[in-house]
Amino acid sequence: MGSKSYPGSMNRTGTPTAPQEEWLRLDRQICFSLHAAARAFNGVYRVILKDLGLTYPQYLVMLVLWEHGDLPVKKLGEHLRLDSGTLSPLLKRLESAGLVRRERSARDERSVQVRLTEEGSALRERALQVPRRIAAATGFDIEEISALRSRLDELTIALDEAALSAAAP
Repeated sequence: MGSKSYPGSMNRTGTPTAPQEEWLRLDRQICFSLHAAARAFNGVYRVILKDLGLTYPQYLVMLVLWEHGDLPVKKLGEHLRLDSGTLSPLLKRLESAGLVRRERSARDERSVQVRLTEEGSALRERALQVPRRIAAATGFDIEEISALRSRLDELTIALDEAALSAAAP
């Protein structure tokens, strides 16, 4: 990213170079660009995941379980950045579909373990085509996708740190 200035840009110190009013325009909000992209992704995922019988949030749960195996609900929520109130209904639907089982931990009654069923494990094979179809839908090559994901990871870390700093007394 160069130092070229245009309406709505920032200088090297992060100070806006455009008039303040410009910064309140919807098309200048990075959060809205990310929100719009996420909604567009959800639309593509909705079509692609229909064949698997999964919603996008359910697919994310399955990805974590395929990658990590059995997990406590709390750990699953940490991977997905979801609280148990949001995660519980997802798990209930996946359990009703026969893809996962929830069981109380024998060691800690408060902890619920999530396990893939045989059917849930088998679904992984059918899901292998999903990332390729999503990549094709973006129109980006693999290097561009990797670079974008890397920048978004950096953004997430920066925003998490900013939120922690803002919350600190």
